[in-house]
Amino acid sequence: MIISNPTTHTFVTGASEGYTPLNAFDGALLDAGIGNTNLIKMSSIVPPGSRQLPVSELQLPPGSLVPAAYASMSSDIPGSMICAAVAAAWPEDPALPGLIMEYHAHGHRADAETVVRSMVEAGLAAREWQTAHVQTASIDLQVSKIGAVFAGVVLWHAPLANEQEDFISATGSEE
Repeated sequence: MIISNPTTHTFVTGASEGYTPLNAFDGALLDAGIGNTNLIKMSSIVPPGSRQLPVSELQLPPGSLVPAAYASMSSDIPGSMICAAVAAAWPEDPALPGLIMEYHAHGHRADAETVVRSMVEAGLAAREWQTAHVQTASIDLQVSKIGAVFAGVVLWHAPLANEQEDFISATGSEE
């Protein structure tokens, strides 16, 4: 296997102004806590058994390839309101995967959350799975000059304590 199956998921959001739309997007990634990684945009499935990890505990090595389902938006229209949101839903059967949906628009985060929540619930219904739990994350920004927003769910393989101990004893290193 080239890439380990993710064992954790983390909801992240960020917003920033920048010199260009790309600089604003980069700033939004930094604000979200994932700015020094290489994002791989993925389709939107959370592996069964994945545990949620707070962004403060997410340890992504700089330059790592990081799978993420995300929405982003930038604007160079002063005064405009932009937003991005993600929602993840888990079915009642814990053996089944979770589902992530993403959404961005001109508008406020509360409206984006309503839309993306409906999207993820419809996604589970299309699979004929009953929804057990839905979680959302969103952000908005009133643009001053050039702004960007980012909302995502990052998937990562965080070793369990015993896996970390095995790795250290086998290599003599913590990384």
